[in-house]
Amino acid sequence: MRFYSTNSKQSFVPFREAVFASLPKDKGLYMPESIPTLDEEFIKNIDQYSFSEIAFKVAENIIGDDIPSADLKRIIDETVNFDAPLVALKDGSYILELFQGPSLAFKDFGARFMSRVMAYFSEKSNQTLDVLVATSGDTGGAVALGFTGVPNTRVTILFPKGKVSPIQELQLCTNDSNIHALEIDGTFDDCQALVKKAFNDDDLNEKLNLTSANSINISRLIPQTFYYFYAYSQLVKQGIKDVVFSVPSGNFGNLTAGLFAVRMGLPVKHFIAATNANDVVPRFLSGEAYETRTAIATLSNAMDVGNPSNWDRIMDLFNQDISALKKQLTADTYSDKQTTAAIEEVYYKDQYIVCPHTAIAWLAGQAYRSKNPGDYALVALSTAHPCKFPDVFPKGIGENIKVPESVNELRKREQKKQLLSTSYTEFKNYLLNYPA
Repeated sequence: MRFYSTNSKQSFVPFREAVFASLPKDKGLYMPESIPTLDEEFIKNIDQYSFSEIAFKVAENIIGDDIPSADLKRIIDETVNFDAPLVALKDGSYILELFQGPSLAFKDFGARFMSRVMAYFSEKSNQTLDVLVATSGDTGGAVALGFTGVPNTRVTILFPKGKVSPIQELQLCTNDSNIHALEIDGTFDDCQALVKKAFNDDDLNEKLNLTSANSINISRLIPQTFYYFYAYSQLVKQGIKDVVFSVPSGNFGNLTAGLFAVRMGLPVKHFIAATNANDVVPRFLSGEAYETRTAIATLSNAMDVGNPSNWDRIMDLFNQDISALKKQLTADTYSDKQTTAAIEEVYYKDQYIVCPHTAIAWLAGQAYRSKNPGDYALVALSTAHPCKFPDVFPKGIGENIKVPESVNELRKREQKKQLLSTSYTEFKNYLLNYPA
């Protein structure tokens, strides 16, 4: 499979180069030259396959022969070694639990797959690979665990000061010596801007072998398609074949992966982009100009993105045709007050605790159903374990969250982080003079 830049469809690179370069030199984003459709028999009989079998089939379809089948299967088996179950609520909707992995967030799928793909391609090289990642909460923890102990890799995680939860910060700052945490005195957008600037710095790239672990990296998106197919297979086992996915959206990588899945043949009735107060996309789809803004801090902090990178991929996927896009996607935005109310409503109706991001997805799904009644499954993606946001939950709910033992183990470790400003010069100097 070859990949092109969203800023230029005239030149192509192989999968390996797209993975390690992360960003094309023209500052676009890598996209697959084509997205092959899976055979109809596979989709028809998808309920007969395991999660890892589905993931392998999907990965093989889009990666092609860039990774031999035996090696790809090994990578998949190491990536998809935990479940992503559908949980039915009393209102007839479903929660897709994507937080069963080691970092308790959906980012585990992308981070684990990407780390193993990079390790596969670089196993014969002795050059240190510098992985940069900006995080608004969950990405950094997943990447840290995905790359911990991987030979010849050094990971630098940038997170906004005071804008991640205590547990998220523990996951970022208590890792092995090849993982470095930088607390940036700014927003997630500032963190993301520093990473992007580093990739476009020719001088820095001559001295360091840089790559990104954010969803700007195509290898992060591919494994996120897996669980859309798996969710559908679980529904088919119940005799359900029409589905609407409500997706918590910040940088829009998760939603992009879902749209990739549709291009591969997954029958999805509709997608909903569920956002918090950072509503760039909902405003755009309602007819306003596409205008990025400074990120606003909310209870759903992993979605606090004012300049969503992957939106360029979505627009490219639809050839800039807004009318075609709107047929497949709607978007909605919710306040912190509405988020808290949704958490309470789900808990008191179902005795089920949703994180603030999941609550927003559930809200958007309920709003869509009220306007579009019909016989279909409404699936809200649950992107993080609720224990990661202890200060969000109203009295009477938070204390009922079951905290995994892995979190208690984190509290015993020493935290290591360094505070930096939003100055690119300061960040570059740090990269060029890594602490021992």
